Amino acid sequence: MGTPIDIWLVGNTGLRNPNRIKDGFSVFAESSFVGNLRGRENDIAFMNLLNEKGIIQNEGGKDESGSHARKWRLMFSKNGLIYPKLDKKYGEQAALGKMDDITPFGRVFLKADTYPAVQECFLRAMSVEQFPLAGESSYFSPLRWILAIMLELEKRTGSSELSRIEFALWGHTTNPKYSLSEVVDNILDLRMRRAKAPAKKTFDRQEIAVRAKDYDKKSDNFLDYSDMNMRYLRISGVLQRKGRGLIISPAKHVLAEALAKSTANDKPLIEEYRILCNGAPLPTDNEDVAKSVLNDLMRQMKERRIAFDISDLPLDTPTEINIARRRLESVIAQTDEIQYAQAQCNQWKEISDYMTLLIKGGGKTVYDEDNAIEVPKDETPAYLEWTLWRASLAIDHLVNMPYEVRGFKLDSDFMPVSAAGGGKGDLYCEFEDFTILTEVTMSTSSRQEAMEGEPVRRHVSDAVLKYDKPVYGMFIAVRIDTNTAETFRHGIWYAKDDVKQRLDIVPLTLAQFQKYFVAMFEADKATPQTLCDLLLECESQRDVLEAPSWKKYIDHIVSEKSKGLKTAV
Repeated sequence: MGTPIDIWLVGNTGLRNPNRIKDGFSVFAESSFVGNLRGRENDIAFMNLLNEKGIIQNEGGKDESGSHARKWRLMFSKNGLIYPKLDKKYGEQAALGKMDDITPFGRVFLKADTYPAVQECFLRAMSVEQFPLAGESSYFSPLRWILAIMLELEKRTGSSELSRIEFALWGHTTNPKYSLSEVVDNILDLRMRRAKAPAKKTFDRQEIAVRAKDYDKKSDNFLDYSDMNMRYLRISGVLQRKGRGLIISPAKHVLAEALAKSTANDKPLIEEYRILCNGAPLPTDNEDVAKSVLNDLMRQMKERRIAFDISDLPLDTPTEINIARRRLESVIAQTDEIQYAQAQCNQWKEISDYMTLLIKGGGKTVYDEDNAIEVPKDETPAYLEWTLWRASLAIDHLVNMPYEVRGFKLDSDFMPVSAAGGGKGDLYCEFEDFTILTEVTMSTSSRQEAMEGEPVRRHVSDAVLKYDKPVYGMFIAVRIDTNTAETFRHGIWYAKDDVKQRLDIVPLTLAQFQKYFVAMFEADKATPQTLCDLLLECESQRDVLEAPSWKKYIDHIVSEKSKGLKTAV
């Protein structure tokens, strides 16, 4: 038996996606629960409000205790958005702020209207050393500690990469009480032995069993908590995905170095909370560090031959320097997204696998010990848009940019943050000779037509007026309600001044689209025209068939044309 193991938790297993916190907190800020979020009655009422607003899915009232609300409250307070409950031994609550009231930092978070701005808020929160070190009156920041580990790894190996199993065994199980050098020694020893192991899964299981001897909870937590903790750490923007593990973001390397210089301190907890609730300073708030980060970013862009221009911006204060930095980060993000788009034609099998998971309502596919894909069950709408976006990029030949196609936000790993908001179509794919507007929904009930019939036709109508070329609508759902098909079969819409339009909208199940998508790639005929040919053929009988028969006809055409593509090879 060795040193007892404690696994720290940056996030919460009941709220695994930190990207959801913004929407939930916005609901909270407009509610009567501000400063009043304690007690079973309020827990249940706030949980019901989150459910009503579509933030959570408490199916059939499964949770009757209000535990959902308590998990959200915990994440609000841990990130400094509301004043946390202060134990009397650390000071008086009044000296900090009214419990569960919105903090000054919470107000800043509410105003964060871009994803980088949201990331910076999480970075400030995670930089605060508020996690207690057992047996000591000092506190540490898990983010700073992990960065210190990864930078030491980089110093020794040339890469900051930390794999999932390495994080599980020697990342979130350690803290600054451990020797940094010894932690990295253990990681490198694990890495060397694992490389020689014939069966990685068996090896991982055995290594967890050994570490679990010093852990008094379920051994499943090593990997389960790893996935959640890494997801939260990535939202800081300083870290990004590498396989199922982590790597320091190249654009934030100088910032990572500055953050890792301090991993723990012995300030009283009430002081840490004050820093947290007022918005913790970052190294880039210092002029010299801000300049250093900006210069490093410009160096990277020059090396990558990415054009940029900040000559119109003043660089006299940290705020001005950071504005320039964010402009460059935006240019890099767009450049990286273009490169990501170009790679999608080689990822069509994985894209199809995501479709399979979506058809099942979510789940995970594990390719091997280091590679897996997952669609969280409560994030299926966002993943559906993202998967169809990737499918469009894979088909290629787009006239518009990949970031112009989508309406939803991406994180720095090109994963979906949330579904697109209302008011415009989901995916605008402009090709040389025509435009395809793709609309998607996870709704399968009889309400599908009421929810989608009007907005889809309106969006397609707007696109018809916008583009000087034919516009085709493609509506994709796991199941197509017959009333929805009937609405699109007619496809009538009256635009401004009662101009009557006959819109071209084809309803396809996700399984039908997947079948044709795979057939196109297997036949090496994945082109916009091949997709358009399917839509035109499906449309050809809309005027002579009623909705039930049209749905069957569409299914028949998808099957026949998919077979035709394969036999033509």
